Amino acid sequence: MARPLRIEYPGAFYHVLNRGNAGERLFLKTGEKEKFLEYIGKAVERFSIRVHAYCLMANHYHLLIETPRSNLSAAIQWLNVSYATYYNKKHQRLGHLFQGRFKALLVDADEYLKELSRYIHLNPVRAKLVAKPMEYKWSSYHCYISESKACEWLETSRLLGYFGAKRKDALRNYQNFVENIDVNALENPFRNAAGGFILGGKDFVSWVKDTFLSDGEAKKEIPQLTRLKPRVPVEKVLETVCEEIGSSEDEIRSKGGKRNMGREIAIYLSRDLSGASGNYLGEFFGGVTGAAITMSCNQLSKKISKDRKLRGKISRIKKRLFNF
Repeated sequence: MARPLRIEYPGAFYHVLNRGNAGERLFLKTGEKEKFLEYIGKAVERFSIRVHAYCLMANHYHLLIETPRSNLSAAIQWLNVSYATYYNKKHQRLGHLFQGRFKALLVDADEYLKELSRYIHLNPVRAKLVAKPMEYKWSSYHCYISESKACEWLETSRLLGYFGAKRKDALRNYQNFVENIDVNALENPFRNAAGGFILGGKDFVSWVKDTFLSDGEAKKEIPQLTRLKPRVPVEKVLETVCEEIGSSEDEIRSKGGKRNMGREIAIYLSRDLSGASGNYLGEFFGGVTGAAITMSCNQLSKKISKDRKLRGKISRIKKRLFNF
């Protein structure tokens, strides 16, 4: 099974979800939920993450996290290992407490921070544990509808800022936003995520694609990239490369002759962005073999990793292709 994809950068927002192994309960006693919250507070201090919402259920937890330092994996792994060590020691058990790697949904905060916080805070209501979210002790909701400072490490200002300039008004408006909705109408946000891990508008998803999803090796390793990779016709790639390099299409498509950087770039980007096979690209670029296409791409990839000017040229061409 492919590992979950992680995209990390400073200032990213995530909806993090993790479950107990094989549906096992994570919290058997009240004190264990208190301990988990204590570990979250320590993670906030240790990794400088910002927690905007949370909800602890019997066999899973939800967190809405911002990472100013681009360190989501390190922070959540520390949190999980710390709590699992405590839990296993307390109950004299061995083995994994959590079900594999945690899920992390990369979020466009301006578009979805409000909706995700509502989804998280209504978890206990959907599970029919309580009639109203304020009745559930183990979520951050009580910090959003009152002046409570129960969780000093909880960051509430960003979310409440969407609901009013004055805190009192924002608290009231947020409560109305959460409670005046049919919980049965709420959808799991992971179902609507692009590639299963990006939740955002078209511009946000396109930015993520172009910035983080162009590595050929990562594409082989992680199937989600295949679904998310932008598709550009080979003809469009060729046209844009010609405009950037100042070459004619005939010069780039013709094999042989002296070293032709424009041709190498066009082949590299065509394979990366068009989805066309090596054999098709070989025919398109002057009747060479698919193996020759692969060799050309591998050679240019090595050059790109070492040549900053070349990386800049590739980036400019991509921006023109995607109208950034």
